[in-house]
Amino acid sequence: MSNSLPAFWAVIPAAGVGARMAADRPKQYLQLGGRTILEHSLGCFLDHPSLKGLVLSLAGDDPYWPTLACATDPRIQRADGGSERSGSVLNALLHLHGQGASDDDWVLVHDAARPNLSRDDLDKLLSELANDPVGGLLAVPARDTLKRVDKHGRVVETVDRSLIWQAYTPQMFRLGALHRALADSLVADAVITDEASAMEWSGQAPRLIEGRSDNIKVTRPEDLEWLRLRWANRR
Repeated sequence: MSNSLPAFWAVIPAAGVGARMAADRPKQYLQLGGRTILEHSLGCFLDHPSLKGLVLSLAGDDPYWPTLACATDPRIQRADGGSERSGSVLNALLHLHGQGASDDDWVLVHDAARPNLSRDDLDKLLSELANDPVGGLLAVPARDTLKRVDKHGRVVETVDRSLIWQAYTPQMFRLGALHRALADSLVADAVITDEASAMEWSGQAPRLIEGRSDNIKVTRPEDLEWLRLRWANRR
């Protein structure tokens, strides 16, 4: 393992169906550059010397995962996916506890459909947060003018974009603290959209680490087309 970067576990929630892609399969199994989106999303972690192991949360009836070459990689363990992202991540954390992982271990949670994570950004996150008391996440400052609207779609005000960042992944927190935050927020029926929001709900203040803006999450068909064109140009 790397001497300068902390060891970590990776968690990939991949039980979603990606309905907005209107595809014949979950979006993480669509093709990009000769491999599936999921394989690219896993690759940056599997290639890292500080990885202790990876837990992938999948739907119980997922027929696509067993067909991938990496499905037999001994570093990848499988957990049951939940109906929401938070449940999938919590199941993965419970699995890590069951395997003997420590509460103080770092866990990096990454979107299954975010295939363009750069090694430089991953190393930057690990380096910057190695000794942080809370942890944090990759993020990008808002660039465009932002509007707050009412329920009718009318502009109420222009928001100060200097205070707004887009939350990306990976998001990096201690196993025990993230487990408690997710479990408690689920019991309280709090609105949790990512791991940082669970930590915020528990009273913590995650740190933002600026990353590359092309670490995009594939949500709509145009996102995948943009990546395909970018990768074609790169080749």
